[in-house]
Amino acid sequence: MNRIEAVNDFVIKFANVNGSGSASANELFAKAILRMGVPVSPRNIFPSNIQGLPTWYEVRVSEAGWLGRRGGVDMMVAMNPQTWDADVAELSPGGYLFYDSTRPLPAAKFRPDVHVIGMPLTEICNAVYSDPRQRQLFKNIVYVGALSVLLDIDAEVIEKLLAEQYRGKEKLLASNVRALHLGRDFAREHLQPVGLRVRRADAVGGRIFIDGNSAAALGCVWGGATVAAWYPITPSSSVAEAFQKYCAKYRVDPATGEQRYAIVQAEDEIASIGMVVGAGWNGARAFTATSGPGISLMTEFIGLAYFAEIPVTIIDVQRGGPSTGMPTRTQQADLLACAYASHGDTRHVLLLPQDPHECFEHAACALDLADRLQTPVFVMSDLDIGMNQRLCEPFQWAPGRAYDRGKVMSAEQLEAGAEFARYKDVDGDGIPWRTLPGTHPTRGSFFTRGTTRDPQARYSERGADYVYNVERLQRKLRTAADLVPQPVLRRAAEPTRLGVIYFGSTSPAMDEALAALPGQGIQLDALRLRAYPFADSVSRFIAEHERVFVVEQNRDAQMRSLLVNELEVDPRRLIKVLHFDGTPITARFIISAIAQHACTLPHLGRRVPDAPADAEPEQAA
Repeated sequence: MNRIEAVNDFVIKFANVNGSGSASANELFAKAILRMGVPVSPRNIFPSNIQGLPTWYEVRVSEAGWLGRRGGVDMMVAMNPQTWDADVAELSPGGYLFYDSTRPLPAAKFRPDVHVIGMPLTEICNAVYSDPRQRQLFKNIVYVGALSVLLDIDAEVIEKLLAEQYRGKEKLLASNVRALHLGRDFAREHLQPVGLRVRRADAVGGRIFIDGNSAAALGCVWGGATVAAWYPITPSSSVAEAFQKYCAKYRVDPATGEQRYAIVQAEDEIASIGMVVGAGWNGARAFTATSGPGISLMTEFIGLAYFAEIPVTIIDVQRGGPSTGMPTRTQQADLLACAYASHGDTRHVLLLPQDPHECFEHAACALDLADRLQTPVFVMSDLDIGMNQRLCEPFQWAPGRAYDRGKVMSAEQLEAGAEFARYKDVDGDGIPWRTLPGTHPTRGSFFTRGTTRDPQARYSERGADYVYNVERLQRKLRTAADLVPQPVLRRAAEPTRLGVIYFGSTSPAMDEALAALPGQGIQLDALRLRAYPFADSVSRFIAEHERVFVVEQNRDAQMRSLLVNELEVDPRRLIKVLHFDGTPITARFIISAIAQHACTLPHLGRRVPDAPADAEPEQAA
């Protein structure tokens, strides 16, 4: 029988039971490989229900640095009898099935084309530990020890990680180290080598390992947020939790111990966005974190903030829907809901981070943009980015970088006789001047309302005043197109009439697909969107290509709809590539989908003669 042979390039998946303590052990396994200098990309796949249901943890090991899901499994660590049949079926031929062999299983439960590695984990733990909970918890560390032998992972690396985890808890540390070596000793004595190996490398560099929700929370701290109001909802809750942790470190006066922040867990999403709108009106930098169902409840307040022109930042960690949908699965499913949130004619700024590094950058940028544009700004993360740890570039903050507060009129300007008309466009960019409450005792005050008004903020239902207001808001959106993070363009090695547009968490898989497609004779220019409203370069990119694939993770091609609606593109030129089963998109899926379409398209490999000459690989478009 053939067997998979690979060094620093494989996928291992753990099938466990929720609440069994496996999560920390599986993360320990992934971090040990990372400490050996080999990039990993782990993904925690967990249920939205109670303890006892299935959970999985998938680790991609890739010295080449690919961080997207590859598809396929080379080794399955099958610890859950409930999902045994499905887990075994997922293995690639020639792969490895590692399982607890304490209880014999009939031959029909195994596949003839995979290699079986049985280890009596329960028996080993029952012989050593008397406490039932310890038996369960340490079984996970025992199998990590066995895998470390089978895959050549250095024991010292794991021991160091355990020492860091249990610093100051010597008894717990000793117990975990003991369990680790129980597994290692058994594997050395009884188990046969496998074809998968981890070999020390230097492929991680200076990158950091962090999840997107923590990164976004830290971006809010560095971006100047002092107020957060939220209501718990998966997968966004850890944004607020991380913000609280970072504020306790960075937002406390070292001299007095005074807390210089306010974090409120509201009674629901409606109350949380109301608090954020109130804080923004008062001049504080404020945000909320939520997911799709929360956006639905917030829409009336979002409309108020849009029309009254109040800075608000909303971090939307997207998940599957509609209704409560798939709370613990990922999708890019809220694009249209957020772009046009509320009723009437509204358009909102969306930022589209691709990884934790951009979650940090975009969260800070959103706070600046909300102030500058006096409007709600959405950071469109998702579960795959938000709740999974990912390698990314270290965060940077330029010394002396100042917050962009936009057009805020001071008491000195008012005293000097500056004209103040709250909703008047004075310079053509659609953004009026504002004042903060209490700026001046007699000047610069106005009544904030969600109803129609004239440029001086006086109530009015005159059609001309309404038209002036909403057209000015449109000008402001066009101004935003130049202020938001710009698209990133990648030119193919050879001229081509084919292009691809993608964004957000699709990026890691897309990077790998773009590297592989030329081997199939397919050349693609690629444009990664980083924000809406769209820059002019997006229209140019579409115009210069005969067909453009739009790759996204939802059923209804929401980004494609946004492109057609906003840029008035012929829909026939934009080809849908859609993935929406709740798992992160894979490079294999993208390659297969594009290859199927590309073989039917004419003029493959020739670029339109009038393509812009200023495009270079990896440059901002």
